Amino acid sequence: MKSIVCFVILIAVLGCTGNDSKESENPIAIDYAFSVKPIEGDDFIADYRVANEEVLRAIPQAYIDLARNNLRVAYQHTSHGTHVSYGLYGLQDYKDGDEKLFGITRYGKQPDKLDVNDYVIQKYAEEGTDASDLSREETAFIQATRNYLDDPLNAEINVVMWAWCSIRHHDLEGVYLPGMQTLIDEYGSGGSKIGNGDGQRRVPVCFVFMTGHARKNLNLGDGYPEQQAAIVNAYCQKNKLLCLDYYSIDTHCMNDIYWDDASDDGYSEKYANANGGSGNYYHDWQNSHVLGTHYYENKIEPKGEVVFGNHTTQHVISNRKAYAMWWILARISGWDGKSIE
Repeated sequence: MKSIVCFVILIAVLGCTGNDSKESENPIAIDYAFSVKPIEGDDFIADYRVANEEVLRAIPQAYIDLARNNLRVAYQHTSHGTHVSYGLYGLQDYKDGDEKLFGITRYGKQPDKLDVNDYVIQKYAEEGTDASDLSREETAFIQATRNYLDDPLNAEINVVMWAWCSIRHHDLEGVYLPGMQTLIDEYGSGGSKIGNGDGQRRVPVCFVFMTGHARKNLNLGDGYPEQQAAIVNAYCQKNKLLCLDYYSIDTHCMNDIYWDDASDDGYSEKYANANGGSGNYYHDWQNSHVLGTHYYENKIEPKGEVVFGNHTTQHVISNRKAYAMWWILARISGWDGKSIE
């Protein structure tokens, strides 16, 4: 088991732009000075505990700088995956200094900015196969990822992440987890497809796992989001692999209380019965806090239109998933997850 590799692929059903060609006569010139290090520390799950601004601001800037300058992310996702991307794009406009500190581009590396390539993997799927996210044809993500990483146009990509639509009743232990592990064994550090020979790839890839979003009153039971999240998190924690825990962030309010009937927008009947108010703990928190001081507006692209993440009616949940993603990026860049400034 290769436990030092992180591989993030996020998948979406929305349209795909960016690197359109699958062939290149002039491969990209690559700076090989940076390489993904073994993941240090004890915690590998980006859950509700790290999905807050206090944790984000405590990450040593050196690791934010390393991530911003050296990581090139391929993110394939459907609509729920926009919580991460829209949160990342809006964060740079939040507070003084964030435009530089959390600088980001979409489809194309720029100096001193994190390169996020959105919706780029699905078009590399085998003909007749739907690889728009992990919830479509369950094995499609494996070959689509191979095809994407084998294209010389994508030779600099070093982080890949796929997102779920609905994780309910999917075969995690039979398909998703072994499929991701196969990709790690091939494209991770020391993988069988990494090297200097013909047909090999010089840049190893870090793979990040993900849990599924919450479903209102449909989280509990065999094969449902709570149990599925536990399976993915246990595998990642055991094998020292990073995971963005959507389910945890969806179902924990800002006071860290778990609401097991929550929706992907923060609505909980149990919360409403206990606290009154709107029944939506993210709406209640946002309405009692100040825009630009305690939370920010998400964007459809860097410097773009203000939007909520798909299937949500508030900004906070996408803010939190962006904080969790930067925690992951810092961990990939060598931070142990504990030492702070």
